[in-house]
Amino acid sequence: MLLRCFAAALGGVALSAGFAPVSFAPALPLGIAVLVLSLRGARPSRAWLPGWIFGLAFFGGLLWWLRVVGADAWAALTIVQSVYFAPLGVAIAALSRLRRWPIWCAFAWVSVETWRGAWPFGGLTWGRLSFGTADTAWAAGLPWFGMTGVSLLIALTGSTLAWLVTSRLRRPGAAALAAAGLVAATCVPLLATYDVARGRSLTVAAVQADVPGDGTDVLAHHRDITRAFSDATLELAASGERVDLVVWSENATAVDPFTDPEAHGEITRASEAIGVPILVGGMVDSAREKEVLNQGIVWQPGIGGGDRFTKRHPVPYGEYIPYRGSFIPETYGQLALIPRDMARGTSLEPLRIAGARVADAICFDVSYDDAIHGQVAHGGQLITVQTSNAMFINTAQIDQQFEISRLRAIETGRYVVVAAINGVSGIIAPDGRVVKSADPRTRAVVVGDVTLADELTPAVAMGPWPGRVIVGATIVAMAFILLTYRRAARQDSVRAARREQPTLNV
Repeated sequence: MLLRCFAAALGGVALSAGFAPVSFAPALPLGIAVLVLSLRGARPSRAWLPGWIFGLAFFGGLLWWLRVVGADAWAALTIVQSVYFAPLGVAIAALSRLRRWPIWCAFAWVSVETWRGAWPFGGLTWGRLSFGTADTAWAAGLPWFGMTGVSLLIALTGSTLAWLVTSRLRRPGAAALAAAGLVAATCVPLLATYDVARGRSLTVAAVQADVPGDGTDVLAHHRDITRAFSDATLELAASGERVDLVVWSENATAVDPFTDPEAHGEITRASEAIGVPILVGGMVDSAREKEVLNQGIVWQPGIGGGDRFTKRHPVPYGEYIPYRGSFIPETYGQLALIPRDMARGTSLEPLRIAGARVADAICFDVSYDDAIHGQVAHGGQLITVQTSNAMFINTAQIDQQFEISRLRAIETGRYVVVAAINGVSGIIAPDGRVVKSADPRTRAVVVGDVTLADELTPAVAMGPWPGRVIVGATIVAMAFILLTYRRAARQDSVRAARREQPTLNV
């Protein structure tokens, strides 16, 4: 068991290297292969330990950037996420006894990805295998298979590698067939790219204001930040360059622009000068005293604030405290900085801006399928990502999130406009190519033409169903194994009892 745990730890470290800042894509299936090999042949009742250690190593490396919040936050989230891998270890050890076990092991991986991405408190999607596929052949499958399908393909590649190792190529024909199937599933989308029909074009500007000082303390400089957004927009207006839409980042105003005169004045000044709508990221007071809303607000010249999108996935213990006062004292550490809970948005209706329907994502929303797919399925023609990330500016987090934004462009067939408070801001084409971007820690305006799209890719059209089907199939397989094990155990018990019965010799 010690050797299995050591191998699992190495597999977790290897898998984390598949994501930024290392971004070594072959590490994705390699990490899965090492995990499966460390569990194959293990007793399911003991397999939870290597699985859990794998999770610790994986998330310890993946979330290393969280140490800027505090070592306790990094350790706590790493431990919580690693717990999901204990039942995964049990499942892989059990499923590896079935025929075609590489498929079932891949199903188990994606089932846990789906589970931890939804529960509790909305889940955490960070660390999906598909999020490490920027600039790889796997990315071409995103519009066809979605994030869930590409994760399944990578997991299956890893489990098949494990099968090749354990089989020692005793069946070269089967090995060749499996390899050919995986190569086809990976490479065919490169030849059969899914092209979404394009409509009219818009000229869009993404404004990056930068945060004074070390770039991390938004609240201490929030007046300066709002003024910097306004000044940059005024400079754009003075340049004479025509745009149809301006996008400001999350936390462009950290106070309610509807009730704060100074914030309202700065936004209005910029709006009147540029003469086109501005999508403002702002904190808005809720009707409930102890809540606040993180919103993208369409600010029209001569009219003011109108249509809004509210962040769907606030960060638990980062932007709100679940069951406040019940588990962790609200005065503990960084929790003392959260006097009000950020309420969760529920609408999936795209924003109407400049004659276009815009699917907005605020910060970590971009990593959740429901936030992106839901708005695109409701008519979103363009995606905007308003993010702050100021606290993480000197870490790999901003690169990991920007890569997810690039992958969303490929998956949905939409242009993606990213406005970050101090990096990384940019315009991303539907093929994932970065058209223009601004360097981190600079004040800049990124201007580019985007085209709108109405057609849905198969990935968006399927919605959450691939994940649901895979989870259901995995549960059925585990139930089959459990029932078969119990039946075999009862039969063994009956046979043993019969052998122990005394016989009468006459």
